[in-house]
Amino acid sequence: MTQSILRIDSSIKGGASVSRQLTDKVIERLVSQSPNASVVVRDLAALPAPMINGDWLGAVFTDAADRSPEQAAIAGLSDTLIDELRAADTLVIGLPIYNFNMPAQLKAWLDQLARNGVTFKYTEQGPVGLIENTRAIVVMTSDGTKLGSEIDFATPYLKHLLGFIGITDVQFVAADAMVFGRDASLTAAHLAVEQLAA
Repeated sequence: MTQSILRIDSSIKGGASVSRQLTDKVIERLVSQSPNASVVVRDLAALPAPMINGDWLGAVFTDAADRSPEQAAIAGLSDTLIDELRAADTLVIGLPIYNFNMPAQLKAWLDQLARNGVTFKYTEQGPVGLIENTRAIVVMTSDGTKLGSEIDFATPYLKHLLGFIGITDVQFVAADAMVFGRDASLTAAHLAVEQLAA
């Protein structure tokens, strides 16, 4: 069976981005183990997902048959992003840390995905994620924030949100706190990439 990979980039630094460079390596590693893998790329810095607003709420909470053309377009983009995620066996997210948290464009993409009755549902036992059989590899990069430290507000939120919609197999590759030892941090990150299994 052909593996399907969804790559999400969010860095605003283009080719100079460490998260993009490491994500390149992750994709290379996965494809080397599954040569027939398909890779879908969504660059949120080049083409950001819109911020959700009142119009978005009105669109996604209106039955598809009753939506206006404007609502259909708004909900249709959200549906497309969700369909991309549903089709993926592996989700690879580039997560640069900006001001102790994730980029706004990555948060906007996540907001487009979180829809009651579509990617999660509430039950008497609590919320249940509806995205099944997908794992995530998160490439976290930062200048001063250490993965899992008290000032890391991005990775706990991202792991929680992914789990909330059903993605509980989440691995992190980190080139973190690079101002305190860039070479060592990058070496550790590359080693982690080499240990990834397809």
